[in-house]
Amino acid sequence: MTAASPRPEPGGYAETFAAFYDVWFGKPAVTGPTVDTLAGLANGCGRTAPVLELGVGTGRVALPLRARGIDVHGVDGSPGMVERLREKPGGADVPVTIGDFADVPVEGVFSVIYLAGGTFAELPSQRRQSDCFAAAARHLHPGGLLVLDAHVPEALALAAERGPQVTHGAGGSLVVRHRTVDPSAQRCTSDYVITSGGRTHHVHVTFRYAGPGELDLMATAAGLRLRHRWGTWSGTPFARDSAYHVSVYERPA
Repeated sequence: MTAASPRPEPGGYAETFAAFYDVWFGKPAVTGPTVDTLAGLANGCGRTAPVLELGVGTGRVALPLRARGIDVHGVDGSPGMVERLREKPGGADVPVTIGDFADVPVEGVFSVIYLAGGTFAELPSQRRQSDCFAAAARHLHPGGLLVLDAHVPEALALAAERGPQVTHGAGGSLVVRHRTVDPSAQRCTSDYVITSGGRTHHVHVTFRYAGPGELDLMATAAGLRLRHRWGTWSGTPFARDSAYHVSVYERPA
């Protein structure tokens, strides 16, 4: 899973860096397994209802899913991100609602609602995260699925202790990431220094993390139950050394 990559209100990080998002964070090695798993879950529901991505952004996941014949809808708070989606082949055909995805501000019901790339942690408080669970549950068919990925808090703390880390973006850009963790507020801050095309950019990201147990409680309060929990989007087991998890919650039939 990539680090959480928030899409806040217009004028913030997302609006400023929307044009570079795919190059910096859209690694095929991450996107491929995400799309494979979501496609399998959507097809396994056996319904003709569409699926919904909360935080659809530039369509990194939605467009490959749509190319597989899955009817994908989206919600996003950043017009700049959605503009990039519209510029891509097939992007103009994806129905997108601009708004706060915690409220799931759409009509209708879906077979699968998903959040990928740490998007759920963009919601700034336990209350708004709980709101998202409840709203998503109301928009799921009986037997429908809510799917999200999330960092393991202990792994976040360990990564912060290790100091800056160097990675590479999808376009060969050099990315240096430094994390700090505040356990008292359940918040993680990531600063990215990105060198791309002869220029250097700084991206500041903050999000609220929640452990698997807290997420399960939110799901239960919303009337959902845990169906699967994996250690990666490829479906490997969730284990003591997992850095993140993919959790699949079901609305009981």
